[in-house]
Amino acid sequence: MPERTPRAPLWVRVVLPLVVVAVALVIGSGAFDRGGSSASARAAAIEAVVRCPSCTDVSVAQSEESTALAVRHEIQHEVAAGESTGWIEQTLVAEYGPTILLEPPDAGGIDLIFVLPIALGLGAVAVVAALFWRRSRQFDALRSEQAT
Repeated sequence: MPERTPRAPLWVRVVLPLVVVAVALVIGSGAFDRGGSSASARAAAIEAVVRCPSCTDVSVAQSEESTALAVRHEIQHEVAAGESTGWIEQTLVAEYGPTILLEPPDAGGIDLIFVLPIALGLGAVAVVAALFWRRSRQFDALRSEQAT
């Protein structure tokens, strides 16, 4: 009779891997990170995504133009006042237009580029299914006609 290898208890086979995954998810989520960043780090992060008003594709953090310095000063002032990042970006967009942001804000809707292929694919499947259904009815009619 072949020897049977002993099985590990249930908690080792099921519970332990679940605990490891849960701990990894909690650590990966940043739950133990220090709360909030400093005002200068927050201002630097905002400055990195705001375009210099008088430059081409350069952030205010990278530019030394007078307009970039003015925008940087405005951002630092608003961060020091405790304004949110979204509010600061909205204020800059209202003042300079939507091109002030290096990455335009998300419109919040589903992009047409994702919806259009899905709709075309579903339409193609529906057309093919209708053609097969129609063709099968024609063949059924021919078979019943030939049987009589």
